Amino acid sequence: MSEDVVARRIIVVGTGLIGTSIGLAMRERGAEVLLVDRDAAALELAVELGAGEAMPDGAHEEPADLAVLAVPPAAVAVTLLDAQKRGLATAYTDVASVKALPLAQAAELGCDLTTFVAGHPLAGSERSGPAAARADLFLGRPWALCAPAEATPETVEAVTGLAQACGAMPVRVDAVEHDRAVALVSHGPHVVSAAVAARLTGADDVALGLSGQGVRDVTRIAASDPRLWIGILSANSAPVADVLEAVATDLAVAASLLRDGSEEAAAHVADLLLRGNAGRSRIPGKHGGDQPSYATVQVVIPDRPGELAMIFQAAGIAGVNIEDVAIEHSPGRPLGVLELAVVPEEAERLAAELRARGWSVPG
Repeated sequence: MSEDVVARRIIVVGTGLIGTSIGLAMRERGAEVLLVDRDAAALELAVELGAGEAMPDGAHEEPADLAVLAVPPAAVAVTLLDAQKRGLATAYTDVASVKALPLAQAAELGCDLTTFVAGHPLAGSERSGPAAARADLFLGRPWALCAPAEATPETVEAVTGLAQACGAMPVRVDAVEHDRAVALVSHGPHVVSAAVAARLTGADDVALGLSGQGVRDVTRIAASDPRLWIGILSANSAPVADVLEAVATDLAVAASLLRDGSEEAAAHVADLLLRGNAGRSRIPGKHGGDQPSYATVQVVIPDRPGELAMIFQAAGIAGVNIEDVAIEHSPGRPLGVLELAVVPEEAERLAAELRARGWSVPG
């Protein structure tokens, strides 16, 4: 996008994680951003964080170039109708993670779909609210665009420009196809994560004391706001139910086979694990395409300020790029194991540099 296209007047309705992050990103690109939210505290915090200015009364008299509706799926259509009646902008988009139902509701309410493109940036966190917002939240992330047939080319261009300005990769997709896709890769996994985490509510201290990174990885997204997620799941109920039924079938069969205890039964369970390996390998890598194979360099690190910074500095001195990082904490002890993913041919060079600087590197 050219700079004159980026430096526009934008209204963001809703100052949660996504809305505030869009405001921060667009402010960095020189846009004037006006913020609207019924929650005065959230609006005040978003303004304080630099995501924009609170929209004063009468600001809608001069329409903005784009209004972003950062509201739950159930509120998209009515918010769009109200915004269009008020003439807030010349083009509109939303960021809800469900697309088919809001589009159908907008059509039923009589919204002007020539000026609307449904959108969904596939970025976020288990944290919510403006305090969790980041200007770089969308960098390199897909941003689904579900344009209704009525949408004008100018509207599509404006919403595509928003995604690009935020650093995301716009992806044109049909609304129904989008909802089936996110049920598989986002909404269904969230419910599965919650189901695993729910088992921990009755766990005793022994089990909790033995918990490691595996259970933390599986249950991380279960920490998300249930009020937000019940709205998402309700709006995409049928596709999510399909995913959950398929997962439940796999789990029920695995449970039955494990109770059988025979070698033949174990082989069938192994098949599920192998299918899991195959499915996991199909998730695109950080640069898109196939996932590359990385070597892992483990470093024992004490829990003290500056330790991670010094390790990353050592990697830079060694000329090694850190592709990914994870920390395995040691319960009850002031140390942990840092796992650094690097390309295989650089692993030994990084390990040698870290050992030379006094860190314990197994292997």
